[in-house]
Amino acid sequence: MRMTTRLAAVAVGVLALAAYPAAQNREHQQQAAELRILQEQQQQLSLAIAQLNETLKALNARLDESSAATRKLFADQELSIRNMSGDLSAIRERTQETDTRIRTLRDEIDALRGTISNLPSLLSQGASAPTAPDGADAAPAQPGAPAPVSAAPPAPAGPAPSTAGLSPSRMLDSAKSDYFAGQFSLALSGFDSLVRAFPRSEAAAEAQFYIGESQYALNKWREAIDAYGLVIQNYKGSPFVADAYRKRGQAYAQSGQLDKARESWDTVIKLFPESDAARLAQQDLQRINRTAPPAK
Repeated sequence: MRMTTRLAAVAVGVLALAAYPAAQNREHQQQAAELRILQEQQQQLSLAIAQLNETLKALNARLDESSAATRKLFADQELSIRNMSGDLSAIRERTQETDTRIRTLRDEIDALRGTISNLPSLLSQGASAPTAPDGADAAPAQPGAPAPVSAAPPAPAGPAPSTAGLSPSRMLDSAKSDYFAGQFSLALSGFDSLVRAFPRSEAAAEAQFYIGESQYALNKWREAIDAYGLVIQNYKGSPFVADAYRKRGQAYAQSGQLDKARESWDTVIKLFPESDAARLAQQDLQRINRTAPPAK
């Protein structure tokens, strides 16, 4: 019985030893199959990576092309904007020139309208002129005597007003020509005529300022101060207001009224800080403060 049991155990051991290589061989085969699968997957992954690199290269090339096209588009747009800005500037300048011409033409029409409206009074003045000199009695004609020859032609009618047929711009140019020629009294008359005839025109503010300049050139400080004051009072939106403040301060200084001069210069510096008149007024203040201390 014991012998039989031992034989059975040996037989089982022999069978187990015979089955072990077969099991180990199957495991090796399975590992080899898995290794081949991993190699195939690695090859597929390498191929996918290569394709992805090619795709990235193509995408980078397209991005470079798109960037270049975008830069070119921006450059073209910038050039177009610059050209449009230049065109707009030219159009603006032409518009301003046209506007100036229209205003000049309107002034001419207004002047002609005024002349036409005054024409009946001018004709009536001419018709009422005397036909014979004062105190001259007509002598009776002798029979057969020649007709007497008058000593002088009839006196002409009074001269037409200086503004007849003239526009504010022409009157301003004429008066400024006299001013820059040094004929200040004659220029003063022309500027005054313009302001009286066309007080609401754009040229009136400049004419009023040059009235002050003419009075200043004639050393008439009180009259110059009043003229500059009218620019400030009557033409508040004019570009000549800042210069009027500054020149009024100079006229005050010339007349010895230093406190009022400082006040006028301080005003232009406060109201028009970026103007040339303000910078010049600052220089005037510094010069006055060096030469004369402020009043206590």
